[in-house]
Amino acid sequence: MTLSYDLYWSFRSPYSYLIAPRLLALEAEHDVVCEVRPVYPLAVRTPEFFDNRDPLWGPYLVRDVHREAAYLGLPFRWPRPDPVQQSGGSYRIAQPYIHRLTHLGVAAAERGRGLPFLRELSHTLWSGEVDDWHQGDHLAKAAARAGLEFAELAAAVDADPARYAAIVEASQAAQRKAGHWGVPMMVFGGEPFFGQDRFDQLVWRMRQQGLARRA
Repeated sequence: MTLSYDLYWSFRSPYSYLIAPRLLALEAEHDVVCEVRPVYPLAVRTPEFFDNRDPLWGPYLVRDVHREAAYLGLPFRWPRPDPVQQSGGSYRIAQPYIHRLTHLGVAAAERGRGLPFLRELSHTLWSGEVDDWHQGDHLAKAAARAGLEFAELAAAVDADPARYAAIVEASQAAQRKAGHWGVPMMVFGGEPFFGQDRFDQLVWRMRQQGLARRA
């Protein structure tokens, strides 16, 4: 029996990047399918979240993501440029980078290559191997590694951005209905698993429901 789960994901989330290889390996090795549902990051959805945060929040986040990346053996550096832009310390400005990335993720999911695309594109952003990821052929190469034709993907997104925005909004509503607002968030059997550090619990629950290795 093939199991399935929903994945709520943000390209601006370092923790989303950190869980991607494990989710991809899980699907490659086991009879399970990931339904990819990209969402906008909190900085875009609810920028007020950052208005009154404790000053210790940022420094701890930076320390933790570098530590977790080292623990997992993954290269890590904050993207250059940041896919979410600030002006005067505020996120309340137009966000062309993250909107387009998110919509590309939706298009990749519609073509059945959502999880590989998330893995490849997040690696391009977060690994530190690429500067100016938004220029040149970096995104095209990532799409090709995921088995997609970037020109076709981009043309579909650019032709109807309102459609893709509506899909993202629907995913964000479904995410909250499932029990949380953060990313990465996996929902299996109606149960939310928030955070890359809940991967083992997700697999544990799947095994209780008959998770089997692929032949």
